[in-house]
Formats: sequence, structure tokens, C-alpha cells
Amino acid sequence: MTDAEWVVVRPLLPVPGWMQGQGGQPESYCHRAMLDAIGSLVDNGIKWRAMPADFPPWDRVYAFFRRWRDRGLIREFHDRVRGQVRERAGHDALPTAGVIDSQSVKADAVVSAGTRGFDGGKLVNGRKRHVVVDTLGLLLGVCRRTSESGSDKIFVKPGCATVRR
Repeated sequence: MTDAEWVVVRPLLPVPGWMQGQGGQPESYCHRAMLDAIGSLVDNGIKWRAMPADFPPWDRVYAFFRRWRDRGLIREFHDRVRGQVRERAGHDALPTAGVIDSQSVKADAVVSAGTRGFDGGKLVNGRKRHVVVDTLGLLLGVCRRTSESGSDKIFVKPGCATVRR
């Protein structure tokens, strides 16, 4: 992450509890180093244990990621960044419209039958994933289900609880 990117990202990060007087120990590694490590992992498609030596140890990076994921901080951070990008583009921070697309993905034979199905329209045995983006193409939500779950119109119904933001 460049210094210019860090200047933008830093104020969007949650403040650690120990800095707010909630107790606990200061974290051992800088948030910037952790975000750089996670960014490298995503960018290069490597496994956690294959983390290069110039980053913090893989188990610390994974624990940091898991803690943020479980507390919803990754989603919150993503939403803040998306809001800033939308405002800089001259739009409201919260989108009022979205675009839904789906993709059927083949599943290997070792994937349990309960988590995959047959998509008769595309002739694919596997899973179907739906992605919802705003009008700028920024991610709003993701939904994954078996391919045989029926029509895509089911996904569009209000209150679809399976969409993960």
C-alpha cells in the first residue's frame, strides 16, 4: 500500500479497543502491515501458510483477518470505502439501484451433493453465485446457492436473507 493510499485508508479503520480505554493490550503489528499482507494474499492467490517472510507471521495475519471478519469490521470497512468512492464520483454514499448477475460454477465430484445441483438452463452441475453491484460496479452483496434452486427471480424478492454484503 502506498503512502497516498494509507492516508485515505487510515481514518476508515476501526479504532482498537485499547486506544479507547476499553482495556486489552496494544496489537503487536501495525494495521498497515496486516492490510498489506492480506492484500498480497488476495492479489497473488496464495495460501495463508505461504505468506512471504517480509510480512507478519501468517497465523497472526489470519487471526487478525478472522477477528475482523467475525466482528463485521471487514464489511464495515468495505462499506466506508465504497461510500467514499461513490461520493467522489458525485453520487450519494448509499446506492439506490443495483445490478444483479449470476454465474453457474461447476462443482467437483468430491463436493457433497447437498451443496450442489444441476442448472438445466446452462447444463452445469454445481453451484450458482449471484453478485449485486451498484451502478458504478462496486460490490453490494453476494449470494451462493445450489444450481437447482430454481429461477433467478427468487433472488430478487425483497428481504433475501441469503445475500451477504
